[in-house]
Amino acid sequence: MDLRGCGAAWPCRTRKRQLVVEFTGARISLMLHLSAYLVQACEDLPHTPSGVLHARFLAWPRSAALRNE
Repeated sequence: MDLRGCGAAWPCRTRKRQLVVEFTGARISLMLHLSAYLVQACEDLPHTPSGVLHARFLAWPRSAALRNE
């Protein structure tokens, strides 16, 4: 799942930053939004381990690295 732009797997670093700004003060909404993409990714990438998809779509908002960027 690589969406227009930089060619990196979605969500790329730039899109993550944009999502954080877009969903400021609405963490639950961000997680629901990302969960919808996770479901789509599971359908599109059935052979990808679930842990990889979880890390890609749901784990990064909790990342200390993102908060410090």
